Amino acid sequence: MPTVSVQRDLLFQALGRTYTDEEFDELCFEFGLELDEITSEKDIISKEKGEEKAKGASDTVLYKIDVPANRYDLLCLEGLVRGLQVFKERINLPRYEKIIPPQGEGQKLIITEETVQVRPHAVAAVLRNITFTKERYDSFIDLQEKLHQNICRRRALVAIGTHDLDTISGPFTFTAKPPSEIKFKPLNQSQEYTAAQMMDLYRTDSHLRHYLHLIENKPLYPVIYDSNGVVLSMPPIINGDHSKISLKTRNVFIECTGTDITKAKIVLDIIVTMFSEYCEKPFSVEAAEVVYPNGKTHIYPELAYRKEKVKPELINKKVGISETPSSLAKLLTRMCLKSHVIGNGNNIEVEIPPTRADIIHACDIIEDAAIAYGYNNIQMTIPKTYTIANQLPVNKLTELLRLDLAAAGFTEALTFALCSQEDIADKLGVDISATKAVRIANPKTAEFQVARTTLLPGLLKTIAANRKMPLPLKLFEISDIVLKDPNADVGARNYRHLCAVYYNKSPGFEIIHGLLDRVMQLLEVPPNEKNGYTIKATEGSAFFPGRCAEIFAKGQSIGKLGVLHPDVITKFELTMPCSALEINIEPFV
Repeated sequence: MPTVSVQRDLLFQALGRTYTDEEFDELCFEFGLELDEITSEKDIISKEKGEEKAKGASDTVLYKIDVPANRYDLLCLEGLVRGLQVFKERINLPRYEKIIPPQGEGQKLIITEETVQVRPHAVAAVLRNITFTKERYDSFIDLQEKLHQNICRRRALVAIGTHDLDTISGPFTFTAKPPSEIKFKPLNQSQEYTAAQMMDLYRTDSHLRHYLHLIENKPLYPVIYDSNGVVLSMPPIINGDHSKISLKTRNVFIECTGTDITKAKIVLDIIVTMFSEYCEKPFSVEAAEVVYPNGKTHIYPELAYRKEKVKPELINKKVGISETPSSLAKLLTRMCLKSHVIGNGNNIEVEIPPTRADIIHACDIIEDAAIAYGYNNIQMTIPKTYTIANQLPVNKLTELLRLDLAAAGFTEALTFALCSQEDIADKLGVDISATKAVRIANPKTAEFQVARTTLLPGLLKTIAANRKMPLPLKLFEISDIVLKDPNADVGARNYRHLCAVYYNKSPGFEIIHGLLDRVMQLLEVPPNEKNGYTIKATEGSAFFPGRCAEIFAKGQSIGKLGVLHPDVITKFELTMPCSALEINIEPFV
């Protein structure tokens, strides 16, 4: 969940009243938020850099508020205050207006064909006659950063550029050029750099270096020019210093470039709706025209309002309440979803504003109704269902066996479900193609290349890590292995295996054999061929010749036991004999 830091005094001033910390914590909870921490700039710097660095910092109290990741409209003070005020019914939800300038007077952004392979989409808008204060300016910049980290996926999907419109002149051109042909003075720098030089410059920058990989391997870099050839920005890396906004800026040109047009439109809508309240005409946004390479044009921002219908009985049933349609409409209106009852109370018509891109299904509307009603106010009831929860039989058997294996003197181990190909193949003397192993497409390390096909390697590695412990070492594990299965819907299937290992100066085959007999006794499987279990001599690549047996039960082979081959022991960095048992316990469930 994103965390929004707001100054307590500014927040209370905007809300029109003060709260105690406990009262504000309760208000956040009612609105579906969480007051995560109460701190100050001084405390934050002190924690991160030490008390010496924090001496000149402010003591202003900061509220750190956790916001749901899908509520982009609450990522700044303006949206947070607006949402809380509407929730407490102190103000009505504002109506956002898109102003389309007369023909030829509006701003135009032209997209060229060169951008297709890099960042093909762009949207734009203008905040006209806006008034910034230091607090508003800081909030404006902070919202962009929050959006970059959240919906923009660290600028991979969308990059935001904001410019002082009075320092540049349209129409603007969004194109892509070789790095050597792009040259301008980047934000807060004193000299011009080529794009290639900028990449080197920001390679050590703690903030911008995280975005260089988005374009550095591309033959062309995206860039936006004005009609005089002035560079506005090189998205998604840096804006130009020429058009940077300041407290004196009156007209802001906003451009959002990206690889996802839907996300770009949402980001633009959020920025202009949050800060249009500071325009000379509050909540109005001047539209801009975007011209695509094929000649088609589109007006942004869309600021689209749409209407959805939801049945009151559906809300009541899903939430577990029994409110009247008019009461439910009122609850939704408090959540910035203007609603009213239609059709003799059979439906509620909900208007979705452009700030609520998170509303994509009826269940999202129902969730908002539940938040406004108050989760703590919903009566607890026993579900009307005949289903009684029960433990899975294989899990119940696993728990029972764990207790008895521990009682037999074996210590339980819990090993990784992923391992290297070498562990399940080379070290056990098996070819990887014969293991039916499920491979990981992009493993982060060589230790986690495949899902394990046997529990034995995990236990042997555990013993290797505990060789200094007193002998004998007796370990067991009951967990799942994974094998390819073309008949399964996902192409693989889990099997619950039991594996035990005895490690000592002598192999201890009789101890492992005794453990098998004890397990079968607990499973009530008698030692006979007809309806019980038997063992038959066999050969296994992981076992010493003549010291391996296959175990049959329930008319099928369920596993093997025996003394491990010296080569296997050596490959797992062990120095003493070892006997092992591994069986599939699913036939006994």
